[in-house]
Amino acid sequence: MTYWSNEWNCHPRDEQLLDDARFWVRILKEHAMFIQLGLPADEPELIQEAQSFVDRFQMLQNALDTVDVIEPELLQELQQAVMEIIDFKRRILRRLVQCQLGGNLFPLLIDHITREAVRFLNLLMANGQHPMASFQLLAEEESFWLRIMKEHLEFVSHLLDPSERTLIKEAEDLETEVAQLQETARDLASMSQSGPETFPSLTRFTEEVLLTVMKVRDFKADAYEMLLLCQILSIIPSPLLLDHVRREADKALEEIGRLLDHVSM
Repeated sequence: MTYWSNEWNCHPRDEQLLDDARFWVRILKEHAMFIQLGLPADEPELIQEAQSFVDRFQMLQNALDTVDVIEPELLQELQQAVMEIIDFKRRILRRLVQCQLGGNLFPLLIDHITREAVRFLNLLMANGQHPMASFQLLAEEESFWLRIMKEHLEFVSHLLDPSERTLIKEAEDLETEVAQLQETARDLASMSQSGPETFPSLTRFTEEVLLTVMKVRDFKADAYEMLLLCQILSIIPSPLLLDHVRREADKALEEIGRLLDHVSM
């Protein structure tokens, strides 16, 4: 079965890096927007700093939309911007866990978006060179993305009005399913360190992962549409949040799918 459109080697490395950068720069811009929305009104300096990151990543997004390859100067600008927003997120998280910052930001949310920024920074530092595809890498990618999907569902559950019992139950059931898969992915990643030449159970498991991530993606897409139509009661700050996490599910399907194609050759 096929759940994605790109093949592992369908683009040169430079084009793949450009595609990844366009995706993650938009994601990080939106992270800054969500942080700004969740900060308390008595933190004007942090609010302004968040806005500065929105503006900065918008400029980088505009730049990426006008180039065919990421030249060294732009690559350096990207690396610097990502390093600085990682520092910003960690400062916020430090204050949150020390009970020194109010507002509406879950500490786990800040940790979550910091991990995503670190992932993008590592990609930039490698200049788009992906590690060699392997069973271990496939299982590790699945573990990363399944954790992201699980946390998305947890955040949505906590932002829905308590009266939305059906949607909350659907999110919680999906979260349980994803959490079980994440545990298995960690086990398979550990087993794959033995360097097997074939790993049929991992291939079967990956098909299951892709099906589940598709269900998560569809849940997010449906919730986004309902929110736009004012058919959901919640404290979700913006429909953009649901579209944001839906795009990340699509990215998970794309990246896991490419690796599965490669190790199955």
